[in-house]
Amino acid sequence: MSARASINAPAIPGFSYVRPLGAGGFAQVFLYEQDMPRRLVAIKVLNGSVAGDGAGAELRATFESEADVMARLSSHPSVVSIYEASISLEGHPYLAMEFCPGSLGQLTKGKPARLVDVLDAGVRIAGALETAHRSGVLHRDIKPSNVLLTTLGKPALSDFGIAHVLGGRQAEGELAMSIPWSAPEVVQLESSGSVATEVWSLGATLYSFASGRSPFELADRAQNTRAKLSERIAKAVYQGIPGAQGYEHFDEVIARALRRLPHERYASMAEFGEALQALQRAYGFDVTPLEVTPDAWVPRTESVETGTRGPVVTSVGRATRAEARADMLAQKRGTDDDGLLLDRPASPLRAGLIGAGAALAGVAAIAVVVWALTGGAG
Repeated sequence: MSARASINAPAIPGFSYVRPLGAGGFAQVFLYEQDMPRRLVAIKVLNGSVAGDGAGAELRATFESEADVMARLSSHPSVVSIYEASISLEGHPYLAMEFCPGSLGQLTKGKPARLVDVLDAGVRIAGALETAHRSGVLHRDIKPSNVLLTTLGKPALSDFGIAHVLGGRQAEGELAMSIPWSAPEVVQLESSGSVATEVWSLGATLYSFASGRSPFELADRAQNTRAKLSERIAKAVYQGIPGAQGYEHFDEVIARALRRLPHERYASMAEFGEALQALQRAYGFDVTPLEVTPDAWVPRTESVETGTRGPVVTSVGRATRAEARADMLAQKRGTDDDGLLLDRPASPLRAGLIGAGAALAGVAAIAVVVWALTGGAG
């Protein structure tokens, strides 16, 4: 364990630190073991503290935004699940997420994946992004390293740290820029993100999986500077998968996703996903379902002001007197597994009084009969 990891791994109640997993410009990721329930989790810790005003408040807003976005989307099977979001004892915001032991980016760097796996991943991620877009969210940093592999070996999209809510207000100067997978209009600072740029980025990511390098990267590393790579991306002259045979149909689909003009690309992730499914059929592969959350269940995109979590005024109506009495009886008597109110337990004193009353009633009835047969008749 490095000294840096020891310093940066925060103390989090209910979690035991295991080891570092990775680091980025805005956050570090560590492996922890959750105490209850017992499981391994990846905890993303944002650099900096939320203490104080200014930068602390801005960091908290960024943290809460990412937590909300991932919570809205993590029910999708191809989005990394989020378990918890909070502040560590040292004041660092953190997200406890599903632990994914690998990424497709790591597995395919310099080593192309099988086409069947590339298409399967493409359909799954297209479904996740279509769900995000329908809920009003752009990922804005789609690249191979953000396509993780779950413990079942299935791809899942991660890192919505710079996601942008469609129609919302974007912070000045905030721009996603992973150049090898960015669209021409992003590289040229003409757009900060759109559905069309996301289609481009997914197409570039799938190209990377299939070829082992990004679409406009050259074998000569000296030609892959930021400036030269950006220049080739701006021209968007597509080159087929190098050295591959039988990839002509794949190249046709990816080439459309990587068109220079946004309106010439697929109009949506759903359309892109369907084109990838058509490729699966053409190649004789099993067709991966395009899983998109139905509109009726699309998560809401309303933003919540920083520091005001949850409703200010309760929306739960007051219980009626009858409902209050029923709740009181349920608490007093208890309920069975089906939620039915248990019968009141028999009281010995009450049972004795009831029995005595029944006996007296019987004696009185007999007396009436005797009176009627004797004195009453005369």
